[in-house]
Amino acid sequence: MKKLTLVSIVLLFANQIFAQLPDPGFEVDAKTAIVITDPQNDFLSPEGATWGVVGESVMSNNTVENLDQLFKIAKEENITVFVSPHYYFKHDHNWQIEGSLEALMHKINMFNRTGVLTTVGFENSGADWLKQYKKYIGETNVIVTSPHKVYGPESNDLALQLRKHGFDNVILAGMSANLCTESHMRDLVESGFKVAVVKDATAAAILPGLNGYEAALVNFQMIASHVFTTEEIVTEIKNFKKQ
Repeated sequence: MKKLTLVSIVLLFANQIFAQLPDPGFEVDAKTAIVITDPQNDFLSPEGATWGVVGESVMSNNTVENLDQLFKIAKEENITVFVSPHYYFKHDHNWQIEGSLEALMHKINMFNRTGVLTTVGFENSGADWLKQYKKYIGETNVIVTSPHKVYGPESNDLALQLRKHGFDNVILAGMSANLCTESHMRDLVESGFKVAVVKDATAAAILPGLNGYEAALVNFQMIASHVFTTEEIVTEIKNFKKQ
């Protein structure tokens, strides 16, 4: 029999522990809100700027329909939804410091708007909401925050709006999984919110050797309080409202 070294014993013990990560769980209550990142054409429409790299993941996860289910159950059960959008204006294209995907987004004119104080050219643009979500986003239970500028909500008022409205718990979904969605999860967790992620109500780019969705799933599991499917969280919301 092969003799176990101290290092191999430690590694074996560590593998046993991490093979059974604790699941803190997540219960829907009166202080729970839904947060949806970037439900916009450039991510979710076949005509969108990123469809060539995110389309496979969006279709595989049934992301468009699953997000629709979240908007729908929120409307039916009067759950507050916060939409955190991504917009770029003319002055944003003068940035001198950019990461890889920031540079790409500016290059392909992703989420472009003509101006901060105008909606000229916004309707049906890449920055606009996916058409089927408009009937929900215009409702009184939906709050649209100021835009985030890179990936996380550090640059917008999402956390402020959640706190001012008395919410402690967040059901998180939207686009894209390993960028804005994951960044929102990380910042909200570090801001003291309890966060659950809906893993099939998001998607991400798939490139040669780079699968953004698979990368995000690892971090959702390691960081969030719980990871739901859309079917599971819809059931949780319905059960809470029956109480």
